[in-house]
Amino acid sequence: MKVKDFFISYNSADKTWAEWTAWTLEEAEYTTVLQAWDFRPGSNFVLEMQRAASEAERTIAILSPAYLNADYTHPEWAAALVQDPTGEKGTLIPIRVRKCDLKGLFTPIIYIDLVDLNETAAKEGLLEGISRGRNKPSTEPRFPGDARRSVTEQPRFPGALPPTWNVPHNRNPNFTGREEHLASLKKDLSTGKPAALTQAIHGLGGVGKTQLALEYAYRNASEYDLVWWVRSEETATLASDYASLAKALDLPEKDAADQKLIIQAVKHRLEQIPKWLLVFDNAKDRADVNDYLPQWKTGHVLITSRNVNWRGTATPLDVKVLEHSESVDFLLKRSGYTDGEAADALADALGNLPLALEQAGAYMEATGRSLPDYLEMFTDCKSELWDRAEPPPDYPDTVATTWNIAFDEVKQISSTGADLLNLCAFLAPDDILVELLKDEAQHMPGSLAAVAGDPLAFDDAVDPLRRYSLVEINAGSISVHRLVQAVTRNRLDEDERKKWAEAAVRIVDEAFPFDSNDVGTWPVCSRLLPHALAAAEHAEALDVASDSTGRLLNQTGLYLKGRAQFAEAKEMVERALDIGEATYGPDHPTVAIRVNNLGGVLRALGDLEGAKKMFERALEIGEAAYGPHHPTVAIRVNNLGGVLQDLGDLEGAKKMVERALEIDESTYGPNHPTVAIRVNNFGGVLQALGDLEGAKKMYERALEIDEGAYGPDHPNVAINVSNRGSVLQALGDLEGAKKMYEHALEIGEAAYGPNHPTVAIRVNKLGSVLQALGDLEGAKKMFERALTIFTEYLGEDHPNTVTVQNNLDSLS
Repeated sequence: MKVKDFFISYNSADKTWAEWTAWTLEEAEYTTVLQAWDFRPGSNFVLEMQRAASEAERTIAILSPAYLNADYTHPEWAAALVQDPTGEKGTLIPIRVRKCDLKGLFTPIIYIDLVDLNETAAKEGLLEGISRGRNKPSTEPRFPGDARRSVTEQPRFPGALPPTWNVPHNRNPNFTGREEHLASLKKDLSTGKPAALTQAIHGLGGVGKTQLALEYAYRNASEYDLVWWVRSEETATLASDYASLAKALDLPEKDAADQKLIIQAVKHRLEQIPKWLLVFDNAKDRADVNDYLPQWKTGHVLITSRNVNWRGTATPLDVKVLEHSESVDFLLKRSGYTDGEAADALADALGNLPLALEQAGAYMEATGRSLPDYLEMFTDCKSELWDRAEPPPDYPDTVATTWNIAFDEVKQISSTGADLLNLCAFLAPDDILVELLKDEAQHMPGSLAAVAGDPLAFDDAVDPLRRYSLVEINAGSISVHRLVQAVTRNRLDEDERKKWAEAAVRIVDEAFPFDSNDVGTWPVCSRLLPHALAAAEHAEALDVASDSTGRLLNQTGLYLKGRAQFAEAKEMVERALDIGEATYGPDHPTVAIRVNNLGGVLRALGDLEGAKKMFERALEIGEAAYGPHHPTVAIRVNNLGGVLQDLGDLEGAKKMVERALEIDESTYGPNHPTVAIRVNNFGGVLQALGDLEGAKKMYERALEIDEGAYGPDHPNVAINVSNRGSVLQALGDLEGAKKMYEHALEIGEAAYGPNHPTVAIRVNKLGSVLQALGDLEGAKKMFERALTIFTEYLGEDHPNTVTVQNNLDSLS
């Protein structure tokens, strides 16, 4: 007879998750069997496990990489799966608690996803997920029309686009064919089956994947209240585009500094509202997209990709070239001619590839050339083109040939237009800002610089590119197909490639904010990020504009560090450093800046020895360049002191911080915000050395300076408040410490959002004082919250994560 509701299967690495799950279920009046609680010393482990699995009605599998890689967990979940292979009874309930790629038998099973959720949302998700009844909410749902009416104030006019719509491409008036694919998408997405609600459109470049997704979005716009297009070629751009939906939804987290918090808020909101469509365009891999997919599918997802491997994430839809009859129809429609025989021959020559067909049609429309004339030109040009060079492997020769014909015509009409296309080939393909090009005209070569500041002349340059379907213009931005970019770059000789790559990287470098670690600049940084990545990559490959390239990579790294994307930040700063060393030599002040920044990223990642080496090197260069008493040297001295303190060398840290303070007081005076930083850090060292009264005086002095400079609610003030709390706690004033921590936490959450690593430091401190006050449940909640944040951002082995885990273990 079955006597328990749930047997919880887990790996020892996930014990805390298993215990939290069991506790939450038992609080909701379910019964559980858990090894940590129910298998007592002296019992037979195998028999206990067998009894638990057989006596429980359902089995919960706590999913993580450790669980999936462990051999002994397999029999536990496999036994439940055998009892209920179709999943109708819900005998096996997977719960994902850490990011992991589900394969094999787990692939088709819907799981409860607790990754990135706070405790309240996780409890709701767990209890809703294990319920076998209807998932009807306990309170009346908000009327869906309210959201629309708040945007439009009236019912949507038939044929109007949804109120939330960011599709960056205009609808193609010459779209032809693909009716079978569109019908398949419509049918599958309308079934409501979870496995069918995410569709992956995959195929070769130029085959029309994006156009198919675009046509589906326009054709079915009336069925959605929200359609959001996410550029997914680069992970950083994917995150930025997805997070930008928070502003359109007016979420409370929309202005948070922590981008991961914004993404989680968007994802959670999409799980609560119906009638939405997400399009992830040109995604490279399912691992890049998985964490952005809402767990509870109340809407639809389309993914376009060259990658064929999407099973387990989405239902794949293979898109090949057009059917030959569809190609013929397209050419006749696009050109306005009726010569079916010539269209048949040209479609065959173009390989029925949509991108090549579109370029051919645009050329005939613009020039009035007939179908036979174009076919003759195409045949001659193709032969000449590939006599000079072998077809590149990454795009079809038909595209190169049609491009060559169109580009020759554009050059005759407007050499400036041809130059503009050359420039755009070295930027990201989408959202090339017209204002960016106009504002940075001084970095453009030749004729392009002359017309960039003249709106009419600039429009004249763009017009032939648009007419020949080489670019698309939409809402103040230019888009260029990736294959068109590739062909454009390939047809330039090396000197021309270097010229345009240098222009592109200088334009983006000049526009990218210098203070990119300041949250106020992040909207601009976010929009320029894909162009920074693309321009820097081309400039590096061609070894041009090393000064701009290195500076751009350094600023990009600082931006990503501010957004707690530490691994990506490390890559950017390391590349900047490599360029700086090659350009200026190993001991130049510019190199020292990048060495210092790399030290900061390494420190954030927990590599303290690596950070120490970087700070020491930066200090050595700075002293040689500026002398021992320069403010720049003080920055390096201060940073070295910080990492020495992290490493436990308190006397060494004290010497560094005292020296930095002395330099800055003589430079800025005693009440400057920069001095406050040094004073605060000095207080930290004194506290670590046991001089609590001295530390208290330092913290109070730093707090007074910063409140005078920034006001009471600035993040810098929060640092001082938190540190003052720590010394009050050490002095035994627990209530005073608690007030300080709560105040610092309040400021931090307002500045960064609730899940930023900086906030986690404050949460952990608040947990420590609650523990000292005897509030063990409150302490446990704080430690668990901090542990979740640190694990997500810094990993399980980071010193901060280990410290919080030890704090949590101390409660047992």
